[in-house]
Amino acid sequence: MQIGVWISLALYFVLMLAIGVYAWRKSTSNSEEYMLGGRSLPPSVAALSAGASDMSGWLLLGLPGALYVSGLTQNWIGIGLFVGALLNWIIVAPRLREQTERYDNALTIPGFLGNRFPSQAALLRLVSAVIIVIFFAVYTASGLVGGGKLFASAFGGSYMTGVILTLGIVLVYTVIGGFLAVSLTDFVQGCIMMLALVIMPIVILTTGQGAGVDQAANRLTTIDPNYLSMTHGLTAVGWLSAVAWGLGYFGQPHIIVRFMAVRSVADVPKARNIGMGWMAISLAGAIAVGIFGRAYAERNGLNVADPETIFIILSNLLFHPLVTGFLYAALLAAIMSTVSSQLLVSSSSLTEDFYRMVLNRKASDRQLVLVGRLAVMAVGIAAVIIASNPDSKVLGLVSNAWAGFGAAFGPLIILSLTWKRMTGLGGVAGLIVGAGTVIVWIALGYNSSFMGGPGIYEIIPGFIAAFAAIVGVSLITPDRGEFRALN
Repeated sequence: MQIGVWISLALYFVLMLAIGVYAWRKSTSNSEEYMLGGRSLPPSVAALSAGASDMSGWLLLGLPGALYVSGLTQNWIGIGLFVGALLNWIIVAPRLREQTERYDNALTIPGFLGNRFPSQAALLRLVSAVIIVIFFAVYTASGLVGGGKLFASAFGGSYMTGVILTLGIVLVYTVIGGFLAVSLTDFVQGCIMMLALVIMPIVILTTGQGAGVDQAANRLTTIDPNYLSMTHGLTAVGWLSAVAWGLGYFGQPHIIVRFMAVRSVADVPKARNIGMGWMAISLAGAIAVGIFGRAYAERNGLNVADPETIFIILSNLLFHPLVTGFLYAALLAAIMSTVSSQLLVSSSSLTEDFYRMVLNRKASDRQLVLVGRLAVMAVGIAAVIIASNPDSKVLGLVSNAWAGFGAAFGPLIILSLTWKRMTGLGGVAGLIVGAGTVIVWIALGYNSSFMGGPGIYEIIPGFIAAFAAIVGVSLITPDRGEFRALN
């Protein structure tokens, strides 16, 4: 590996650790600061932190890999995500920011649900915490798989060494600096990711003989006349499964917790505009990397054994080592921004919703911060075990965890913020039915093949079942002082 690559990566790592130390000195004196940054994030940081923690290595590995193999029909996933994210900013963000503070200053999603529905507070907190830890262990594992693939493909090292190194670096700044460190590093990492996704397609299209958009399109249609079609061979079920990814946004704790931390409700529209602009550019760049990366590979006879590594391969082939190091840092940024957010949300839930509420109600702030740090490390170790299989697919792990959260928490969050007739028992039913439906659907293989036809993405039945369970149980449950007026 050339020295320029290591220089760029070293600078990136130093910057991340420096941010962690800065956040530690500035804002980890109590549990609210450690878990939610004192609700003081400016719009730009909240927006890019939400975006960077959302996209993960999926943006630079999974999505380009899917487009590399299947063409523009995979673009519907990106479209569904964009629409879902926009609706999330409009429907959930302002309400969640206001209501989490109004209902006893909740620091976590389970904490908000417990405060919103006091008659079922303990059960809501406990069930929520269990679901969060289970699915975040899987979700975090997807990021570690990306780190392992980067280390093995780019550096020729051991896959497991890459997994452990990725986790180790994230643990340092997350354990030290808490939510503020995670949010600030997310902001920097989001900028790096977007810049890399702008640079890469431009260089692909301007490098070598036969380069250019028209030449790439001609080459791709020669390989497959329908490669650039967004509709060929796409069934109604396939289309619905792709765009249904957007439903997941309403229930992702590591994303919507950013809404709770933004400086004020008045800052939400500005944060939304920044976040959606970032997302549009980044998704377009990732799609272009997959499509034009396939054209470049065909033109130059590249043997791409794992399509999810096309970004890594092109980074090494097309750029000066210093820039290659920067692009590797962008991939690490995508991975680490999400892993750190997921570890912190898992830690916050275990600390606030299990340790403090179940084991030690009189815990001091010092104890809570310590338990939070230990919980970060525990969830990280569980994720390493899940990620130990080098044949794991980033997109597959992400899709399972995304569906689990989207189905369990999505209908619950929307209805708890907008429907005053909802009850705590309805919320518990929604959590259990949503998560259970997703797990059973995956176990039965219905996400791969359903009734002899194409598979149906598990978030669809899970979301519908959870929504129906909440409404049904709430309507037959008596009011226990939970029908609070909602603004």
